[in-house]
Amino acid sequence: MIGAEGGTLPGNPDDVMATACPPQIDRKMLEILVCPVTQGRLSYDAAQQELISATARLAFPIRNGIPIMLASEAREIEG
Repeated sequence: MIGAEGGTLPGNPDDVMATACPPQIDRKMLEILVCPVTQGRLSYDAAQQELISATARLAFPIRNGIPIMLASEAREIEG
C-alpha cells in the first residue's frame, strides 16, 4: 500500500504478494490478441511473462501486466 507521501506503508502483506507473484494475463485478452507479424495465435509463457508466436518465432514481453505487442520489442526465439 502506498502512503500519502509516496512511500510504502509497513506491515501490509499484500505488498509482498504483489512483488513476489507475476501478474496473470486475462484469458479473454489472450483469445483476442494475435501476433502483429503473422496475425496468428499466441501462447502464454507465465514463467517468462511473454506471449509466444511460434510461427513468427517471437516472444512478446508482458510488462506490469501489459502485453507489449511491438515486433521491435519482441525477443527472437532460437531453435
